[in-house]
Amino acid sequence: MPIDTWDEIRIAYQVARLGTVSGAADVLGVHHATVIRHIDALEARLGVRLFQRHARGYSATDAGRDLLQVAGATAEQFEQLEGRLHGHSASVSGELTVTSISILSDILTPVLAKFRAEHPELRIRFLTDTRLFRLEYGEAHVAVRVGKPSEDPDNVVQKLSVRKTTLYGTRDYVERHGLLGPDQSTKGHIFVGSSDATSRAPFLVWLNRNTTPDQIVYRTSSIEIGFDAVLAGVAAGFLPCWTARHNKDLVALTPPRDEWDTPIWLVTHVDLHRTAKVQSFTAALKAAAVDWND
Repeated sequence: MPIDTWDEIRIAYQVARLGTVSGAADVLGVHHATVIRHIDALEARLGVRLFQRHARGYSATDAGRDLLQVAGATAEQFEQLEGRLHGHSASVSGELTVTSISILSDILTPVLAKFRAEHPELRIRFLTDTRLFRLEYGEAHVAVRVGKPSEDPDNVVQKLSVRKTTLYGTRDYVERHGLLGPDQSTKGHIFVGSSDATSRAPFLVWLNRNTTPDQIVYRTSSIEIGFDAVLAGVAAGFLPCWTARHNKDLVALTPPRDEWDTPIWLVTHVDLHRTAKVQSFTAALKAAAVDWND
């Protein structure tokens, strides 16, 4: 049976994207009962389950993910069409979803805040998680990722910046333990390390190779928690240079090394890459990134 109502598809798209009926209802400005009614009607019309219901919300089935991919692109096309029809094709409005990792929040949030102030009709969602949000399913408009670049042929991948990293300690720590010598010996130093023994972060690999187990006196599950430990004077530890440069109590024990660099990638999906909203935001992001490692 043909699908003849965009409203039902639009509602299903928001449920699949957000994972909850209440979230979709908030975005669409309707009652949650309306969302449930439309989902049930669409599934009955298609004769297929689009969602698995569970205590935490709704998870898209394979059919639901197919709908999300098509509906996401269609929603963007409708948004562009509406803008053209009203003479505002270059406007930046609606919702912009950006995904990254939490450690980049201190540099991304100021960009997002400034961009939102410049475009008051825009609503921003900033999602951080260890998993990769799937651009092809409309889970985000823009992804800022670290490590290896995406190899998905449908993604547009651009190098945004490089995260420079080195060892820092408080001034009190340096008075007690000194700096690393020219030979980079860690003798006489203690460190904050990771609780993840399998981490492939280049600076953590170096730390594990150049220290003994008893030198790692404090292990954490995230770099943000590690920062707190270093700042509290527990031990020395690796921190992003752009984070440490704003804290006058932190001293670099050694200059940054190229082998400790982490590349940062700007990723967009080919279907949305040239929309006014995405183009405007990625331009703002690139402009800001110029100053990140000054």
